[in-house]
Amino acid sequence: MSLPHTFDEPVPLAVIGGTGLYKLDSLEPVAKLTISTPWGQPSSPITISKTATGLPIAFLARHGQTHDLLPTDVPSQANIAALKSLGVKIIIAFSAVGSLQEHIRPRDFVIPNQVIDRTKGIRKSTFFERGFVAHAGFGDPFDNRIAKIIAETCENCLVNEDGVADKKHRLHSKYTDGKDLTLICMEGPAFSTRAESKLYKSWGGSVINMSCIPESKLAREAEISYQMICMSTDYDAWREDEEPVTVETVVGNLNANSRNAHIIAEKLIEVLEPKIKSGEIGNDLQGSMKMAISTAPHGRDKKVMEKMHYLFPGYWPLDESTR
Repeated sequence: MSLPHTFDEPVPLAVIGGTGLYKLDSLEPVAKLTISTPWGQPSSPITISKTATGLPIAFLARHGQTHDLLPTDVPSQANIAALKSLGVKIIIAFSAVGSLQEHIRPRDFVIPNQVIDRTKGIRKSTFFERGFVAHAGFGDPFDNRIAKIIAETCENCLVNEDGVADKKHRLHSKYTDGKDLTLICMEGPAFSTRAESKLYKSWGGSVINMSCIPESKLAREAEISYQMICMSTDYDAWREDEEPVTVETVVGNLNANSRNAHIIAEKLIEVLEPKIKSGEIGNDLQGSMKMAISTAPHGRDKKVMEKMHYLFPGYWPLDESTR
């Protein structure tokens, strides 16, 4: 069925699908948008669906509809800018991860609340550039309020292969585990060496992936509340009693995780909808970048400011720039 290529309503909630989650099965799509931004085109067309009570939700496949993008090649600037242009205030991002701790088992889910950036500077992690400089606060990289909602409402959502409650695997969060859960984001696409994996484990890392940075940093700059939901596929490479992680291991656990990702997404959309409509969540970052500019008005680059107006129309008058 052909879907409309335009959608005129604000879309406050977006889901970014990672490896193993390429669409939202529980919702009927109402539009499929191809969006061009000043930073290029997103990883995939953005599918708009509506809940039974009318909340529009955007879905974006991070690695493309056929998973043809390496982590380093994901156009994160375009992805976040396109979602911002739709009116998105909250992003729930799913990602496959490796576990760095014994108690986080493959097929467990993890709600991280901290990040260590081990990418190599190849990826563009800011919308700002020379001629228009700003600094975003990133002390708490995720939305703690949304993380708590996920922990409270999705803790018992996981099911096993038979579709019954899974007693073996669980959802971890700061609220269930009683401590920070730190995500290590590495460059990839190769998995860690055993030495690297042991190092990250010794730092207190909980899980490791290749997607959180720069996605979460760009969402913060765009004033979008962001929370990642991590799906553990393996024990990375730190365990001496096991062979280092293989693609075969990852794919097998990905298939099991995919079903639970759909269940959690469906439950979470149901719980978040009234909170979004009431304004209880999704507004904490609004206006946070307006006063974050360091460049003096007479030194601002007009071309850069024009790009930034795509994200923040009306924030900074163009007639204040001189270049």
